[in-house]
Amino acid sequence: MRTVNVNLGDKSYDIIIGHDLKKQIVDFIQGQKFSRKALLITDTNIAPLYGEKVQAILNEAGLDAKLAVILAGEQSKSLACAEDLYTQAIQHGLDRKSPIIALGGGVVGDLAGFIAATFMRGVPFIQMPTSLLAQVDSSVGGKVAVNHALGKNLIGAFYQPKAVFMDLDMMKSLPKREIATGLGEVVKYGYIYDKEFYEYLLVHKDEILDLKSEAISHVIARSCEIKADVVSQDEKEAGLRAILNFGHTLAHAIEKETQYKKYNHGEAVAIGMVGVAKISNKLGMIDEKIVTDMEKLLAMFNLPEKAQDCSVENIYADIFHDKKTVNGKVNWVLLEEIGKVCISSNVPEQIVKEAIAEILA
Repeated sequence: MRTVNVNLGDKSYDIIIGHDLKKQIVDFIQGQKFSRKALLITDTNIAPLYGEKVQAILNEAGLDAKLAVILAGEQSKSLACAEDLYTQAIQHGLDRKSPIIALGGGVVGDLAGFIAATFMRGVPFIQMPTSLLAQVDSSVGGKVAVNHALGKNLIGAFYQPKAVFMDLDMMKSLPKREIATGLGEVVKYGYIYDKEFYEYLLVHKDEILDLKSEAISHVIARSCEIKADVVSQDEKEAGLRAILNFGHTLAHAIEKETQYKKYNHGEAVAIGMVGVAKISNKLGMIDEKIVTDMEKLLAMFNLPEKAQDCSVENIYADIFHDKKTVNGKVNWVLLEEIGKVCISSNVPEQIVKEAIAEILA
């Protein structure tokens, strides 16, 4: 078992990574001053696999946990779905000390966190991410949100969990595509922060893809350590934390243009990273070899490098609806070298459009 601490003063919490975490979950809950009523939010993919099992663990810990099941998929990250969950929380009798637990991938975590942040102005929140993507990205750092028709994650908050439990046994049920989408975010950490980690991914790619315990636990723990380090320095994205958005401006536009149906988030991030690497190359910041090596690494992890069913003009228009756009200027996270990025809002339109054209199939 490995533990990663997210150091945020009185909002600090631990990420517990390991196999069969029942005892750790029970001990944690019994050590808190939670009310007895709780809401366990999951989706239609996870509920049949782990819903009742986790509900039983929560009950053993002394909670009366209601299981709330949402439809799997990005479409559930909506205000309409949130309203239904508020209703279930009220009907079950949750109060200000009642915990809300997220059991699932990024959609479940983002939505459940948004509910926890806003129900009665904030109730305790616990993350139990089941997908690799959620484990290495959305479950860490306290960003919670729902989508709007005009853009992704536009309605949300910064709201930290009390703890994050990552049971690696739950990864055994993940389809290969879900492993790949998580690796899209994993690769990002190497590029933005840690060249040694990038090199580890190259050397150990086969063990990672086979979910060998030592390799996958290291990948998850190191990804969480990097994100925790960044978040602890800049919780609310005033500066440094923006580097975590590497590839995401283009990714969100690609997701929107394909109605959030064609690409998983990590796949869109992979394409977005290639696009930003191409922008960085066109600006003279990195060699062409870094771009081609990135494309090779992403291909090794079964990730795409080009997007279908998109147009240059639509993608370009969409990036101005992104949260990272301020006063009509896009804050691009650009690559200076492997392990180091910078932020610039002075990227010429022509260069952006050229790079977009090169990542469209």
